[in-house]
Amino acid sequence: MNMRILCCICPGIIILPGTASAWWVKGHEAIATAAASRVPDEVPSFFRAGAKALGYLSGDPDRWKNRDAKFLRAFEGPDHYIDLENWQGKDLPPDRYKALALVGQLGEKPDTAGMLPYAIMEHFDRLTCAFYDYRQDSQNEAVKIKCIVYAGVLSHYTGDTAMPLHTTREFDGKKGLDGRLMQKGIHAKIDAFPEKQGFTWEEIGRELEAREITDVWSHVVKTIKESHEHVGLCYELDAAGAIENPTDKSREFIMKRCRVGAQFTMDLYYTAWKRSATFKPPY
Repeated sequence: MNMRILCCICPGIIILPGTASAWWVKGHEAIATAAASRVPDEVPSFFRAGAKALGYLSGDPDRWKNRDAKFLRAFEGPDHYIDLENWQGKDLPPDRYKALALVGQLGEKPDTAGMLPYAIMEHFDRLTCAFYDYRQDSQNEAVKIKCIVYAGVLSHYTGDTAMPLHTTREFDGKKGLDGRLMQKGIHAKIDAFPEKQGFTWEEIGRELEAREITDVWSHVVKTIKESHEHVGLCYELDAAGAIENPTDKSREFIMKRCRVGAQFTMDLYYTAWKRSATFKPPY
């Protein structure tokens, strides 16, 4: 598989083929913890109490891209991004396999198209099923554990969505007129920003309130497209040196992206809980 090639070396992290991540692990953790901590009181208290564990688990999808886990790594990579340009303006089908068929028709491959919205929807469904099981057996500790696990994993992909460079084929540099890649390394610099600047889950989650989403698929696609609108600003701030040497503007921008990630995550948590009340028995 012709996975993304990122060969930029930053303090504390080496980005290798197929391992592009959105936010360093502490950034993902802060976003996920903020989301779980701010869900409404109608969501069972064990969920908020598990926010820190959930935050840790948000890093697992990146841990699954271990170079020694070759089968998992090959499958996992495209779930972390979607290069919207490579979908050539086509509507995204609400089904992974129909999407893969479209990718083939467009002359693309899963790793040049990306499967991010499908990863989000599939993990959202897993969390909803787990919440359904909790409603049936609220004293079962195993059910509580799986709710936390599935929510943690889901939060990784929703956090990825908020990082604009996970929505574009220009994820780590743009080609200049001479064909050379300009601003290579931008991805890692933005990924590192929340952790290096000490963004906390309390700051990210401040005053956020959960909203129930009626059409989850449409909301996921809309959120991805909104994130894509900020690709240009990422490059503008990097070119000005404001990512490596933060300014008020760059800090405000990255904080806002983290808060968008937390809001998106929390809304899906809350919607999964509400939706679980209408689920029918699986068997």
